[in-house]
Amino acid sequence: MDEQDRHDAGMKVRREVLGDAHVDRAQAKKNELTTEFQDMITRYAWGEIWTRPGLPRHTRSLMTICMMVALNREEELKLHLRAASNNGVSRDEIKEALLQAAIYCGVPAANSAFALAQQVFREMDAPGSA
Repeated sequence: MDEQDRHDAGMKVRREVLGDAHVDRAQAKKNELTTEFQDMITRYAWGEIWTRPGLPRHTRSLMTICMMVALNREEELKLHLRAASNNGVSRDEIKEALLQAAIYCGVPAANSAFALAQQVFREMDAPGSA
């Protein structure tokens, strides 16, 4: 697989997981500072790791959510809470992942994550949300 193939595979998975709207926004914001970074994310995070056969996307989503809790990365956590449903992750499974994170990442981190999850789910359930 060459770099272009990896980029193409990565963009396909990135769109399937995060949704076209998010990816289109990220691509529209590219400039001379961020173009290479966006390309790297697409090729390596999405084209190299998320395409690997060793774990299903469902599992990768739950792992990513827990890692975002551990690293206190709120914006990425919100993004992956939304994206998880594209990978067949239920809200009950997210709840269980956040409870697991409470033990290993700390109660304050999980408390914040539960609050963000409630906010994201309200937004997702709002009439007219896409």
